Amino acid sequence: MAVIQFHLVSPLSPKDVLGVLTDFGPSRAEAWPTIDTEHFEVHSLGDTWAEVTEGTAAAWERARYEWKPDGDTVTITTLDSKVFGPGGGWVFKMTPEGGGTRVDVKLTREPEGFKRKALASLLPLVATSSLKKSFAVPFKAK
Repeated sequence: MAVIQFHLVSPLSPKDVLGVLTDFGPSRAEAWPTIDTEHFEVHSLGDTWAEVTEGTAAAWERARYEWKPDGDTVTITTLDSKVFGPGGGWVFKMTPEGGGTRVDVKLTREPEGFKRKALASLLPLVATSSLKKSFAVPFKAK
């Protein structure tokens, strides 16, 4: 199992960060640099959950998002992934900080098979910086 943890500080309020994470409208691919329109599909959507496929041709995943409207956490369970297969997911925790929000991010990958496990073992070494940069865009973080 591979685990990556980092945080960002966003000028957005916790409610606005929650909105960015849970807006599954057509502009999602424009807001997130790691999502293209060809690999974005909302399969089902409720008031506190969504099941979507998002990403790019090189790396997409199908996931289930869950949150509380007035909560501080969004949990994303990976149902399938082109690169890592099913298992693991993301947790985003929002905490007010100064005039904005500290966003703590935890990514867990639980791949099966030698090739996927080997790739996942490299994630903590090579992916943290690029993930942090990609989340900085929609969160308007520094």
